Amino acid sequence: MNTMAELIGFIVYLLQLFIWIIIIQAIMSWLVAFNVVNTSNRFVYSVLTGLDRILNPVLRPIRRLLPDMGGIDLSPLVLILGIMLTQRLLQGLALDLLV
Repeated sequence: MNTMAELIGFIVYLLQLFIWIIIIQAIMSWLVAFNVVNTSNRFVYSVLTGLDRILNPVLRPIRRLLPDMGGIDLSPLVLILGIMLTQRLLQGLALDLLV
């Protein structure tokens, strides 16, 4: 098999993992907002802090571009759609390399 296609497949896998990290961060933020989990718990606080440190550098430019939606943050959705588009493009490139 083509080494470049395998590398692209690995990158697509990492992008899928990043999508799951975004989803976990969104769910955790909802749980905190609705007082299901408490941030005074050290584990919850450390998980939220770690996820915020990973995702904020990526989400901040998207938040600047999006209009204010009155407390609704659509930047994770926009990021997920962008990652999915990138995955599709990379998978198409991998198929072209195999032929």
